[in-house]
Amino acid sequence: MSIEKKFKGVIVPAVTPLTSTFAIDESAVEKIFNNFYANNSSPFILGTTGEAPSLSLQQKKDYVQAAAKFKKPGTILYAGISSNVISESIDFANYCGDHGVDAVAATLPSYYVLTEGQMKKYFEDLANAIAIPLIIYNIPATTHMSIPLSIIDELSHHPNIVATKDSERSDERLQQSLELWKDRTDFGHFLGWAARSAEALLGGSDGLIPSTGNVFPGIYKKMLEAVEAGNKELAYEMQQHSDTGGNLYQSGRTLGESLWALKVLMQERRLCQAVVMPPLQSQGEEQAAELVQHLQQINFN
Repeated sequence: MSIEKKFKGVIVPAVTPLTSTFAIDESAVEKIFNNFYANNSSPFILGTTGEAPSLSLQQKKDYVQAAAKFKKPGTILYAGISSNVISESIDFANYCGDHGVDAVAATLPSYYVLTEGQMKKYFEDLANAIAIPLIIYNIPATTHMSIPLSIIDELSHHPNIVATKDSERSDERLQQSLELWKDRTDFGHFLGWAARSAEALLGGSDGLIPSTGNVFPGIYKKMLEAVEAGNKELAYEMQQHSDTGGNLYQSGRTLGESLWALKVLMQERRLCQAVVMPPLQSQGEEQAAELVQHLQQINFN
């Protein structure tokens, strides 16, 4: 990992804490952010884990304002701006830039299947139109398209495109990405596939974006410190903890169901309520109690 880079380290894709009336829970934002900062992690709001596609524009703006309010001086704040309407992404990116956000991330629009040329043009147009650094976010699980590494590499030379976040589960793609960008000082690689966190950091990735960090941010703090110290054994020990923590709320669940389960764990930690935006729903008290029981059996972090 290059120490010269501004954008690096552990970036946690924060849940969106909601009240029972689906308003942004400001007190929970403060608690969540303080938990990140205590573990040297940066917040990334309004991504997949943040249920961003289900939130209204006003909810998103409210979250940005709350995030700016509780942002620790000298830290980096990231926000997602993905939309199927490019003008909405542009407008919201500029709003973020005016309210304390340091960099924004965007996926491909997710309705039409796009050609490689269309993908490239989309990100070029977006980067040209906004006044804040842009991160290319590749997540085929939700967009149903994979951005070719060759396209990202071409875009990596755009002066306003600073990094990629890759959540595609492919060992070959990860290794190719590291070969392309691990030595670049002007472009970063972040992995959003928690199961390969230690491998990515040891291979030269600039950082991680793990949803499990909402509950166990200390795992990734220790993992990063272990990698920086050259302690592979400890890094892989933290990887095992990451796998255990992730399986706790993800195993046997869809992505949407796992977000409710994640908030149940966070509620047990007194970080936020277990309220999710429709169409996501609670899976009931019995499953919640089972999640809490399993959480209590975990003794790391």
